[in-house]
Amino acid sequence: MELIIQIILLLVGFVLLIKGADIFVDGASNIAYYFKISTVVVGLTIVAFGTSAPEAAVSITSALDGNSSLYMGNIIGSNIFNILCVIGISALISNLSVDKVIIKRDFPFTVISSIGLLLIAYVFGEINRIFGLIFLIVLIVYVYNTVKEYKKSITEDDIVEAKISVPKSIIFIIIGLVGVIVGSDLVVNSSSYIASTFGLSDALIGLTVVAIGTSLPELVTSLTALKKGEHGMVIGNVIGSCIFNILFITGITSVILPTPIEPKMILDIFIMTLIIILGSTFARTQEEIDRKEGLILVILFIIYMAFIIIRN
Repeated sequence: MELIIQIILLLVGFVLLIKGADIFVDGASNIAYYFKISTVVVGLTIVAFGTSAPEAAVSITSALDGNSSLYMGNIIGSNIFNILCVIGISALISNLSVDKVIIKRDFPFTVISSIGLLLIAYVFGEINRIFGLIFLIVLIVYVYNTVKEYKKSITEDDIVEAKISVPKSIIFIIIGLVGVIVGSDLVVNSSSYIASTFGLSDALIGLTVVAIGTSLPELVTSLTALKKGEHGMVIGNVIGSCIFNILFITGITSVILPTPIEPKMILDIFIMTLIIILGSTFARTQEEIDRKEGLILVILFIIYMAFIIIRN
């Protein structure tokens, strides 16, 4: 009976995470629109951060509970899901055109960030407060330069009128954050209980159930953008989320509490890096990711899931 209750609480947690992130993004975006900030900048910053809010909340909660395996598994698994499933499924529905700026700047930056995480994990065996602070500084510089570059080319078409008032937007932000925080607490506690009940490791739960659950906002956002023909937002949302996952979540969590890295988790970071490089390579071919490449990505996700389940 207790197991059933925990599964229900896990599902409730995911709903609160996803809906909370959605409400947060609506509120924050409207405030940005009110101050005439372009949709491109909003997408690269607020939307990317908002869809990564579930991962951030779960990871910080896990770290405070001393569960580094769950938090690192969540980050790695989310990035792998983003590249293989979100981009893969989207490409299966329609060939995804990729902006030249993303190919030349954002994809390489994501690859470099992933390699940096891999090297630190392999050489030092942990992400300490100094590395966490470096990650945060790098992210701030990246976001600043991104916003600065896009501000130079803003047109009237890039500006969207705010749909709700500032006070209402602030209420949305508060409600969204509460949903994300409460949801993350439910997900961490319930998933840890389920893992121990079935004899599964926290790392496996983080790489699978929690990672997929917290990545649903990216999938929903990308499929919605795809329906509207906004292919650039699909890739931009995924890459932005991967960058936030590596630099912001790892950075802020490690500043709060240094994170030891299990040896087998280093292999997962290596696989994540290879997958990001593969996604970047596909994007460079004719500046799009076609259905054939999308199918390859989805198949690789199934293979990876089978691998980590057998490994456990």
